[in-house]
Amino acid sequence: MTWKQIADTGGVAVVTGGASGVGLAAARYLAQRGFDLLLADISADALDKAAASLRSPGGRVETAVTDVARADDLKALADQAFSMGPVAVLMNNAGIAQPSSTLDITDAWRQIIDVNFYGILNGVQAFVPRMIAAGRPATIINTGSKQGITTPPGNPAYNVSKAAVKVLTEQLAHELREEGAPVNVHLFVPGFTYTGMIAEIMPEKPPAAWTSEQCVDWLFDRIGDGDFYVLCPDNSVTPAVDARRVLWSAGDITENRPALSRWHPDWSEQFAEFEKDAAD
Repeated sequence: MTWKQIADTGGVAVVTGGASGVGLAAARYLAQRGFDLLLADISADALDKAAASLRSPGGRVETAVTDVARADDLKALADQAFSMGPVAVLMNNAGIAQPSSTLDITDAWRQIIDVNFYGILNGVQAFVPRMIAAGRPATIINTGSKQGITTPPGNPAYNVSKAAVKVLTEQLAHELREEGAPVNVHLFVPGFTYTGMIAEIMPEKPPAAWTSEQCVDWLFDRIGDGDFYVLCPDNSVTPAVDARRVLWSAGDITENRPALSRWHPDWSEQFAEFEKDAAD
């Protein structure tokens, strides 16, 4: 099924983490294309403000305070969504970030994995069987991260959670394809994006960052072309540079280089030359 077929058919669009940032931008994009909305987030106040900004004379917007780490919350969200009508879009977008270490900060690991990975798995298991049974065009968008692909040092729990999202989304796409379900799956991988999380530490948008709206426009343009992997550029990283970084990371395995050789002092110059080729 193409994105145009799904958009033309319409229905309900569910967005977790929908009260701010990329989630809210995606909700606005979908509302403008005629979808009814169900926004899920952890904060009732934030949801109320988001819904007020989205409501229009012809649009329907509902909200649900939801902890995506709780499977029962996602089951309740699915019940609410399907009571509104057929679900055409499920965007599993909610996520958190906090400092972590491989050697300690156990609570951070549990929280990050519970929200970033299990939050998406819970969404998939609560919604997708009912979307398949409906037999109508639909799409699933799972929000990953470049940190789950190239896994830079500095926040291992976040990287592990987003690497798990990548694998889960690939497996889901394969299973639905094999089953012949009319449900498309996409892995959304934003670049450097100026969201509320970034604004807390950077009051002004850095020149390198994209806005949430730019990321969402890129997302749906690429979905329109049928892309599964949607890696967003930003104002400093082009698609060509992203491709070189992904290739280098894969090369650590095929070339038997040290782990994370991109950041290894013995390999940094070779990586810089390899990445430079993307601009030539």
